[in-house]
Amino acid sequence: MRSVKSLIAAGAASLLSSVAFAADMPIMPPPPMAYAPPPVQDFGGWYLRGDIGMTNTQAKLHVNAYDTLPAGALSQFGHGFDSGMVYGIGVGYQFNSWFRADITGEYRSKVSFNGTDFVTFPTNSIGDAYHGGYQSWVGLVNVYADLGTWWCLTPFIGAGVGAATIKTSAFSDVTTFPGGSGFTGSFIADGTTKTNFAWAVHAGVAYKVTNNFTVELAYRYLDMGTAGQGNGRSFDGSNAGPSSFQFRDITSQDVKLGVRFALPCCDVPPPPPPPPLIRKG
Repeated sequence: MRSVKSLIAAGAASLLSSVAFAADMPIMPPPPMAYAPPPVQDFGGWYLRGDIGMTNTQAKLHVNAYDTLPAGALSQFGHGFDSGMVYGIGVGYQFNSWFRADITGEYRSKVSFNGTDFVTFPTNSIGDAYHGGYQSWVGLVNVYADLGTWWCLTPFIGAGVGAATIKTSAFSDVTTFPGGSGFTGSFIADGTTKTNFAWAVHAGVAYKVTNNFTVELAYRYLDMGTAGQGNGRSFDGSNAGPSSFQFRDITSQDVKLGVRFALPCCDVPPPPPPPPLIRKG
């Protein structure tokens, strides 16, 4: 019985000694809270772009030789251009979630022009059948405003300014005198190249497929100025000299499908996180 009491007393003494030792130990501070870096934003940085689309050109054919005609003497029919293609590339920068800018260059394929004029004189009438066309290169500096995102779709508007180089093709004028002898004469003018100030307005919607790849469908109104023709001559070599034909106020309503590739390698990395806060006990 005495041994049992001794064992109990020894166990109690050992327990009290452990409690006293634990009470004498210094209180350790809790581990510092882990610092979470700020989330990487999904906008900002350089991007490349490419575009392909259809052109719809409008212009007024002006014939200088008819400037002195009396009112009502000239009637124009069927003046218009065929549709064409546009191919463009560019580089840009997304400044924040709603503002971006880019520089683009594009080739616009040749579009053909056809039309007919009837001119009524007091003693006779003539009819002119025209055929010509042009191709062009356009460079623009553009800015855009993204108007928010709904269901992954981001509508945008924009504007651009730059230059358009227009190269006209050979232009033919077949003239018929139906009220007289029925004689038909032909005149052909060489093409020429001219560079004009150009401006554009944009509207469209973009779809972000991934953080680095965006597809957009856009409409653009483009104004490219005026283009003329070179020297001309009749088919028999007569009437040689400067031609009197011009395409004035050349505009185009384009529909384009574009892609944008973000360049994460060129983004500015975020600043390093601050060191953890350590408290001394």
